[in-house]
Amino acid sequence: MTPTVAPTLPPEIDPLVRAFLDAPGALADVLTRFGSPAHLVFPQVFTANLARFRAVLDARVSGYRICYAHKVNQSRAFVREAERAGIAIDVASPEELASARGAGFDAARIEVTGPKGEGFLRDLVDTGVTVNVDNLWELRRVAELAGDSTRVPVLVRLSGFPATPISRFGIPLSQADAALDALAAQRDRIALRGFAFHIDSGETVERVRAVEACLALTERAYGLGLTPSVLDIGGGFRQVFTADGDAFDRYVLALREALLGRGEPMTWGGNTFGFHLEGGAVHGTPVFHKYANTVPATRMLDDLLGAGLAAHGGRSVAQVTAENLLDIWLEPGKALVDHAGITVARVEFVKDVGEGITLVNLDVSRDTVTPADQEVMVDPVLLPAARGDEQPVGVFLAGRLCLERDLVTNHKVWLPRRPVPGDVVVFPNTAAYHMDLSAATASMHPRVPKLAVTQGPDGFQVCRDGDYEPAAAVAAYRGA
Repeated sequence: MTPTVAPTLPPEIDPLVRAFLDAPGALADVLTRFGSPAHLVFPQVFTANLARFRAVLDARVSGYRICYAHKVNQSRAFVREAERAGIAIDVASPEELASARGAGFDAARIEVTGPKGEGFLRDLVDTGVTVNVDNLWELRRVAELAGDSTRVPVLVRLSGFPATPISRFGIPLSQADAALDALAAQRDRIALRGFAFHIDSGETVERVRAVEACLALTERAYGLGLTPSVLDIGGGFRQVFTADGDAFDRYVLALREALLGRGEPMTWGGNTFGFHLEGGAVHGTPVFHKYANTVPATRMLDDLLGAGLAAHGGRSVAQVTAENLLDIWLEPGKALVDHAGITVARVEFVKDVGEGITLVNLDVSRDTVTPADQEVMVDPVLLPAARGDEQPVGVFLAGRLCLERDLVTNHKVWLPRRPVPGDVVVFPNTAAYHMDLSAATASMHPRVPKLAVTQGPDGFQVCRDGDYEPAAAVAAYRGA
């Protein structure tokens, strides 16, 4: 049974990516040359996202540093674009550090974040990179490893802010006195650059509380004779996946009705996505709530910089940092690669496994397009699109692994028509974590190749990601 109006989750697609998908023969040529499945990254979209971040910062603050968070994607093209643009980079492993160096970043433009073990710290202390310490052990160990003639530049990441969910990262505010004592005692070996936080939330008020705590500690550090000059506001700036917030809400409403047994079943295997049923009603927050976001990352940043600080007479974050000669540092990752990547796969076969249950098997696994245990609530694009008067059909997309869990979608997806073998399915906006966080190689399937796509005067050019080099002479794509 198909609903009168099929519930859909329309994807937001960058105009450059849309132009590529609409260009006659462009995607078909890629699949002929490189095969299916494939990850496609669009470095020009990355550059356009960066330009929008810079515009907000230029309008608000005098000193800032953007560090691209490498962890969101292993693409060399993105790292090379970041280096060419003159920004810094945030790395979280020895391998990411090597990648950054290989792309041309020098120590002054490298920041190392995340939990770091003994071996990694030993490799870092004499390099000149900024170490964003995660805990008291790291802070003390950096001082012990540093030579008498070496001062390691350090940011201190904090956590445990009032009314903020507990985090496994950072030094809790309850341990701030111990951190300040260590910094003061080891000032000959540690150069404190400032205090940092990272909050993965869409709520400005949570970041404001973190800013106020960091500023208070900055003042205390000044009193100890230390000279912090940075306020690091981290990353966590949200992506916009949906092109239609109202359509997203209608889909969730239909899903809730289906969970109550009203209308067509919309989930595989009784999956409730974090909802629970009680008293004849659906309660709770679904695991896919972030896909409902319609606020651009740059607006989140602007809202934070313009937010008033009660402890500073209501003056804005931007004003207070400027008055205290503090530079703003931030580490966006998801936001810089937002809409800058897609994943394409072919339909291998279609089968009906029960009344109203149709499986579309693809030549890709769930782990290749879905980060960790999340459910990606945005519709894929089916190519070719509907022909003639064909009707939408609700399907579940299945992966290629011999595992029951390998469902690319556990929620029903309405496609414009029933797919056939050989059709192409495009998953939009997969550059942030989707491509690399848990890419499956089970059953000895090879890693999905990554390709870089650029648009020039003569149309689109495609190369392997590892072969990509920025074309300085080509004007950057500005987006819409």
